[in-house]
Amino acid sequence: MKPFFCLPFRLTLSLAKSRCRLSGPYASLLTPFLLFCSPSAIHAQWEPDVRLTYNDSASQTSFNNAWCVGASKYTVLGSSVHVVWCDRRDGNRQIYYKRSQDEGATWGLDTRLTYTSTSSFDPAIAVTGIRVHVVWADRRDGGQEIYYKHSTDGGATWGPDARLTNDTVGSSRPSLAVSGFDIHAVWYKGQNGNTDIYTTRSVDGGTTWEPETRLTTAPGWSLWPSVAVSGSQVHVAWDDDRNGAPQIFYKRSDDSGATWRPDTALTLHTNYSSDYPSVAVSGSDFYVTWQDSRNGNEEIYFKRSSNGGRTWGADARLTNDSALSLNPSIAASGSDVHIVWQNLGTAGVSIFSKSSTDSGTTWGADTCITNSSSNPWNASLALSGRNVHVVWQDGRDGNDEIYYKREVVEPEERGTGGKFYALPNPFTAYTWVVGHEQEDFYVYDIIGRLVGTYKGDRIGENLVSGIYFLKPEGNEGKPLRIVKLR
Repeated sequence: MKPFFCLPFRLTLSLAKSRCRLSGPYASLLTPFLLFCSPSAIHAQWEPDVRLTYNDSASQTSFNNAWCVGASKYTVLGSSVHVVWCDRRDGNRQIYYKRSQDEGATWGLDTRLTYTSTSSFDPAIAVTGIRVHVVWADRRDGGQEIYYKHSTDGGATWGPDARLTNDTVGSSRPSLAVSGFDIHAVWYKGQNGNTDIYTTRSVDGGTTWEPETRLTTAPGWSLWPSVAVSGSQVHVAWDDDRNGAPQIFYKRSDDSGATWRPDTALTLHTNYSSDYPSVAVSGSDFYVTWQDSRNGNEEIYFKRSSNGGRTWGADARLTNDSALSLNPSIAASGSDVHIVWQNLGTAGVSIFSKSSTDSGTTWGADTCITNSSSNPWNASLALSGRNVHVVWQDGRDGNDEIYYKREVVEPEERGTGGKFYALPNPFTAYTWVVGHEQEDFYVYDIIGRLVGTYKGDRIGENLVSGIYFLKPEGNEGKPLRIVKLR
């Protein structure tokens, strides 16, 4: 019997052409009819929480306008997932980074990105291909400035810090978005009762940056900007009190940030607040979510433009809860839209999730994805295809640590011409192949060595944790990737 590949190089080419995907470890055992005749009917479930940091100092994610997690499909083992946060293990707050190269199944070591004698905090991340971009607020210069750094090799190594602002007035709460080599950062700065939104861009992948541009000039507070980009369109939404109570305002550029359209009020009321927007874009569909007090307590609202911000649909209320629903974060891919937020009830704080598969036209039920006793906060999310990655800070360990959770919607690609699935996958004890329990299967490790032959009902029972590839005996089709967890 010949192995299904002979060299690691052949493995790389094979998997690059046909990316494998994972299914959740607690997915229900579906009938062969559903599996073979209706793959889209497979129901994904949220996998268990994963603790990413282990230190005795507080580790913190950023507010909802900045994403602390990004994902990109460039590895042969699935999508890469990248996380940033700040923590105090070094005595003062510094920026740290961690990555997974296999869709969040396993994680590398913590990487310290900043080395300053003062504080670095409020990081935001954006990822495209193997390029990873990070911005944050930094006090090394005496005031508070925005800094940036990037990796061109998927987070393996990092370039130097680059200072993006230089002002006696402090700059705060940066948000970041990327499209190809165009990178857009937004933040607010000001003092004495007046703040404005500013932006800068790089058109060469972060090597150089243009001077900052002031986006708002109205009196009062303009705060919490959130940015998204699709092609040459750049979208920014923020919190603005020019008309009295804080409302959501919007601005766009149609030429990659060279010029900007006028401000647009997305909410316009004087007797309640609309706060803390988060934005996402997918093609010509642009989405905004925020927390809103029009119903007597804070609820999550949503609004969509289907023509790149030119016109807007009606406000949609997404939550209906006696508890406070706060600080939503949004991500979109294709027609899928996902939102996470904090639910502050009498039992404590929980992270909730909600999703739409038709560009926000209809929405599924609210799903609680954390235990309220752990006091989770500042959740943000990223998508890789239809798979969802969420990070947040969590107090269950006595101090705040960074936690991660994923929902794997896209099942593992069908091996051998679409004839079998392994469930669960990833697994901890063993997996099985529905409808093929008594057939023989070969299992190979990551470098192509045969490590065992198994019946289809107890595959991988004695393997150590890792990534493996599964093939039925006598079949020359594509291998199926399986992942054994600790």
